[in-house]
Amino acid sequence: MFSTVLKIHSISVTIFFLIYFIKTLLLLSNANEKLEKFKSYTKILEMIVSTLFLLTGIYLITKIPEIKFMLIIKLMVVAGSIPLAIIAYKKSNKILALISFAMIVAAYGLAEMSRTKKVSVEVADGKTIYETSCAICHGSDGKLGMAGASDLSQTSLQATEIVQIILNGKNAMPKVQMSEEQANAVAKYVLENIKK
Repeated sequence: MFSTVLKIHSISVTIFFLIYFIKTLLLLSNANEKLEKFKSYTKILEMIVSTLFLLTGIYLITKIPEIKFMLIIKLMVVAGSIPLAIIAYKKSNKILALISFAMIVAAYGLAEMSRTKKVSVEVADGKTIYETSCAICHGSDGKLGMAGASDLSQTSLQATEIVQIILNGKNAMPKVQMSEEQANAVAKYVLENIKK
């Protein structure tokens, strides 16, 4: 269920972003007639996408084990951009539209930064890397299962398969930015210390 909701959220965020990009572009280029047509054509789509964006976002927040500072900032930026956008498009205010669009881009950027966070551990210490990058969803014992994470204590995967999932992602798990050496260290740690 988590991975399906995550996909719906990603699609709705992308469509939401594209709608606001086009609206901002039309407003800035003084294409008021085209803007009004675009708004009328996309009104229902925008309502559906906004609702999906909001509901799936709420669901996903309830499934993460820890709300980090970066997520709070992202949510505040998104929440602030929406009223600005409403005012900007109603009053055809280009400055507010630009600010709102910049806030949406910033929130998207913050999401991407946190999604592909880099592992800061230089040495291939499997336990340290696991605790830094994996335990938040899998838990220290591999059984937490947050955000759709698999139970690593019951894994039937081989080390090479674990490495590929770490480096490339699979289902609800995004790829983790780390070296192959670090991924091998994590796989070894999982198989020797977490798998029952």
